[in-house]
Amino acid sequence: MSTARTRFAPSPTGYLHVGGAWTAFFNWLFARHNHGTFILRIEDTDRSRSSQQYEATILEDFQWLGISWDEGADVGGPVGPYRQTERAALYARYAQELVERDAAYPCYCTPEELAAERKQAEAERRPYRYSGRCRNRTPQERAALEAAGHRPSLRLRVTNLSESIIVDDLIRGRVVFEPEHLDDYIIVRSDGSPLYNFANVVDDHLMNITHIIRASEHLSNTPKQFVMYQALGWTPPAVAHLPVIVGADRKKLSKRHGDTAVREYRDQGFLPEAIRNFFALMAWHPESEREVYDLDELIRSFRLEAVGRASPIFDLEKLTWLNGVYMRRLIEEDLERVVDLCADILRRAGLLSGGMGPEMRPYLARVIGVVGDRLKLGRDIIAYGDFFFKDVEYEPDAAAQHLTATSAPLLAAYADVLAAVEPFERGAIEAALREVCARAGVDARALIHPARVALTGKTAGPGLFELTELLGRDRAVDRLRRAASYAAERRAP
Repeated sequence: MSTARTRFAPSPTGYLHVGGAWTAFFNWLFARHNHGTFILRIEDTDRSRSSQQYEATILEDFQWLGISWDEGADVGGPVGPYRQTERAALYARYAQELVERDAAYPCYCTPEELAAERKQAEAERRPYRYSGRCRNRTPQERAALEAAGHRPSLRLRVTNLSESIIVDDLIRGRVVFEPEHLDDYIIVRSDGSPLYNFANVVDDHLMNITHIIRASEHLSNTPKQFVMYQALGWTPPAVAHLPVIVGADRKKLSKRHGDTAVREYRDQGFLPEAIRNFFALMAWHPESEREVYDLDELIRSFRLEAVGRASPIFDLEKLTWLNGVYMRRLIEEDLERVVDLCADILRRAGLLSGGMGPEMRPYLARVIGVVGDRLKLGRDIIAYGDFFFKDVEYEPDAAAQHLTATSAPLLAAYADVLAAVEPFERGAIEAALREVCARAGVDARALIHPARVALTGKTAGPGLFELTELLGRDRAVDRLRRAASYAAERRAP
């Protein structure tokens, strides 16, 4: 195989979503497996919606995911420019070439005339196909229309309107398109801007793309693009259309399933290596009994032909589980990175108003150690450890169940004992609790659960004695006494 060249071409009209990132990852994986080139092209011809801000965030999100590109709008390359708005002269050149060879012609039909044609086709219950009324206008007719102020669009003259178009898809196999769905379609608008199926073909050819790997929603564009390649005398690249991602309910992926911006996953504290691993397992599984892979393993073993046709399920629970696997590994191998991740989440939640001074980093590292395996996502530092960074807020159900008239004296006694415990360490803290319970003649559970609610506001979380040690004597004693008063007041007559 010649050197592989793949591309991903986002439109900067919004944030990068997981569906697009998944498609880009498979393009990147294929290029890396074949020691080829991955290109990031910007398709920004929708000028009313495109913005430099969205382009910047898309590039930033790819960088965060670890999906690097060899050529692109920001890094350049030998076949640039890589933004469509900077390639207008190229589109104009090939459009003119098509006109000169009579492979394209100007169309003066008004929107109202075209709408009437569509309405007629609907009434006759047949697929709409442009009537071709402008196909054979004479030069004199065209000159008269333009003199009257009509600005034409440009249509491709499709010559094989009776022939099926066959696409040999590397994933889906042979796909046959019947000719009734094809017509002389517009390739350049009346304002001179190119349409997708024209600009896309020109760009892919001039950028020497060898394999187009894209979402299956673009499969319907393939016939139009193939006749464009034929009109220009070019050989189309190999094509592979990925299956449609679906949610757990087997319906097309939507925001409620998790099809949201990549940066929202980043903000929740997902790790890029977990997301890449998860992407690989959607529609492709290197080994049937294995889930976790290093990136180098994925690159070495990737085969486009092994990608399945069945729609993969975007399983958020599986992604979260995978993230937990990588998080545990990262805590052991690169704790400082986890500290940075959790610090950013705490900062955005307003829980690090004092900043990350020299004393806060080791403290946050200890909090991460206490939260332990519960830290599957970065945001779990809030779910299971917010009380380390703010005053306790009792969950209503937790308070109703455990901060009662019965627990109030136990909490007060435990506070008094902890105030004098030396050293203030896990073992001594546990011994103090059991001593209070023994004196009161109750099981340790009668105090363990109320003490947890007193110190954390929750009924579940890290080990009680580890978190008490980390909170420190003053905060622990203060919270226990406050909870004892709260419990006593709730039950007071």
